[in-house]
Amino acid sequence: MKNILFVADPLDHFKIYKDTTFSMMREAQRRGHRIAACLPQDIQWTSGGRVSAVVQQITLTGDAKDWYRVDILESKALADFDAVLMRKDPPFDAEYIYSTHLLQQAEREGAKVVNSPRALRDHPEKLAIMEFPQFVTPTLVTRSAQAVRDFHAEHGDIILKPLDGMGGMGIFRVKQDALNLGSIVETLNKDGAETIMVQRFVPEVTQGDKRILIIAGEPAPFVLARIPQGTEVRGNLAAGGKGVAQPLTARNREIAEAIGKVLAPRGLLLIGLDVIGDSVTEINVTSPTCFQEITEQTGFDVPKMFVDALEAHLSKAAA
Repeated sequence: MKNILFVADPLDHFKIYKDTTFSMMREAQRRGHRIAACLPQDIQWTSGGRVSAVVQQITLTGDAKDWYRVDILESKALADFDAVLMRKDPPFDAEYIYSTHLLQQAEREGAKVVNSPRALRDHPEKLAIMEFPQFVTPTLVTRSAQAVRDFHAEHGDIILKPLDGMGGMGIFRVKQDALNLGSIVETLNKDGAETIMVQRFVPEVTQGDKRILIIAGEPAPFVLARIPQGTEVRGNLAAGGKGVAQPLTARNREIAEAIGKVLAPRGLLLIGLDVIGDSVTEINVTSPTCFQEITEQTGFDVPKMFVDALEAHLSKAAA
């Protein structure tokens, strides 16, 4: 039996019918592991002591509404847990960075943190694609409004997005007519104060923005194609996209294995690739989702695959 701490958003905000962190908790409890939870802001360090947090030791009840009960509320060192899973949703802001530093100190004290705090810090989800240009649609990262205009002039149909968004938040498409391009750039980069990402539009998005899950370097055999609905350009489930599970294609496997081979050894046990057509648009490492949607539609047990990998990771670390 392991004692596993989940650093996550407030439990009362979970939508357990689709929440991936909940599915991890449920599988861990099914195997007899103990579960605890805390918020990032609950973590603290005092000189002369260890990184600790006020944590809730919980039991999942199986009830759809009152889905957990708190057994114990206590302050506990993170290194006293067998595993600490960092599952806080973006934004990837300064407070998130500070949390990774606290978690890294906990690692120095013996904590086993997944994903690795240093790897989380080194692989911001929009910018991590820069390491793999062979799999990326033409992309620009800049603060310069003129550079965006030049990029649009070259490619004609583009997507603009902030670097710290999630769930499709703040994503804009500008077509050949350049309608509102100046206003959109001003809104996103705040007159040059913030860096943005611009990508050539990939028309295959109508077939789905695929979420490919990579666990311990190996892609899951099914993906979730998030298909835009109506006039919406975004496939994100949070933006109203329809999630359709599909078998992993040979090309998607090739991309996922190439990226997983590089990133998994850096401490990224769980990665969520976003792929449109043959182009990787993002590499999600903070709190990749879609476990439940894939499992329910295909019968392939993604939480089981993940907890298998987590247990193997902990055994290897102990050895």
